[in-house]
Amino acid sequence: MSTTESSQRAESAESRAARLGLEIPDYRDPPYGGRYGTVKAFHRSGRLLFLSGFTPEDRAGTILHPGRLGDDLTLHQGQEAARAAAINALGGIRLALGSLDRVTSMVRALCFVVCTADFEDVHQVASGATDLLTEVFGPRVGMAGRATVGVMQLARRNCFELWLTAETDGTD
Repeated sequence: MSTTESSQRAESAESRAARLGLEIPDYRDPPYGGRYGTVKAFHRSGRLLFLSGFTPEDRAGTILHPGRLGDDLTLHQGQEAARAAAINALGGIRLALGSLDRVTSMVRALCFVVCTADFEDVHQVASGATDLLTEVFGPRVGMAGRATVGVMQLARRNCFELWLTAETDGTD
């Protein structure tokens, strides 16, 4: 085990998020989802936590980089939007579990990227989200299986949406 991996394991996810200066939203008030109709923020089944989709918008509803990759958005803007969606998903984890430290493994990340038909770098956009998860949780816990899908449109002109499945410590 490398020194970096050993130090990441010793540091909690909550500590890493604080050290990274992440502003993780609180989805208790107002509750998650209001602009999107009837939505369940998360579902727990045993040790698995299934999060609903998170997009790159702040609590006031301002969307970071609305639009389409390959048209009016750059790869870098897409990566920033994906990172912001992942930070919002951390808020969803806190809502469900109370602490990021209760995550024992990221299982799956399903990423949707709004893009033109000829934009081929959807995987690079998605890395903005999954790299952030690895930074916060460390490589052993934070690296997930991932699928990235290019789509024509998401609600409210969001350019990115992230669905996560995580394994938890199983305590209530």
